[in-house]
Amino acid sequence: MNRGETNPELFSGVEKLRGDRTGELEALRGRSFDACIDVNARESEWVRRSLEGVDAPYYLFVSSVSAYADLSGPMDEDAPTHRAGEEYGQQKAEAERLVLASGGTVLRPGLIVGPHDPTGRFTYWPHRIARGGEVLAPGSPGDPVQLIDVRDLAEWLVRLCEQRRPGVFNAVDSTTRGELLDACIRATGSDARLRWVPSERLAEAGVEEWMELPLWIVDPAFAGMLCADNRRAVQAGLTFRPLEEVARATLEQAETVEGVGLTPEREAELLGSN
Repeated sequence: MNRGETNPELFSGVEKLRGDRTGELEALRGRSFDACIDVNARESEWVRRSLEGVDAPYYLFVSSVSAYADLSGPMDEDAPTHRAGEEYGQQKAEAERLVLASGGTVLRPGLIVGPHDPTGRFTYWPHRIARGGEVLAPGSPGDPVQLIDVRDLAEWLVRLCEQRRPGVFNAVDSTTRGELLDACIRATGSDARLRWVPSERLAEAGVEEWMELPLWIVDPAFAGMLCADNRRAVQAGLTFRPLEEVARATLEQAETVEGVGLTPEREAELLGSN
């Protein structure tokens, strides 16, 4: 079910129900389903209405690690989540409480990447490395990094629905920045040379974390966003394809986004001053 406004040609072999989660849900009435996979709720009220309107024995809600109240360090699924409020993470946490109270399942991914990613937040790296030359790499090779390929996440969602498996899971793949960027080099076959610049110097230069330099966080209040414990999800069957495959598919099927990632001029300026 969707509004049919983004790309109506997708999934031509699947029946499509039209509706709007902020209002019209008539298409759901009088119908039953094996499962409900809720992937796009930004407001807890959307989830409340869906829980009331969808007749399904299994409800799976894709939340976010942003639901955690404290993102300053590593966290597992039992860590406290936000109290009610209007911010993104607070709304996700409130939606989670509704789903869990109904007996549903909650997944908390971090950065979702791969083919057709519209955000550019990981896409910057394979595209930048494909251009070759000296590449600014932030921090150090051993810095923790977490993401998940959308295909790995989607395949696991279906398996969870088939098993009707309950619980709360951090849906992330853990690696290091060095391993990830090296995988991008192998996937692209470029002559890129990584030049590691300490995070402190980048912060002093006013580099904006996460968007101007994707997958780089220096604010200690958010350091845990790349350190969630994924052991429970792995035990529940979550698997990960090689990082090279993630990078290659992203390069071939996702475009960079203006305003995300260092511009060539900004990168050259930063490399020249370090």
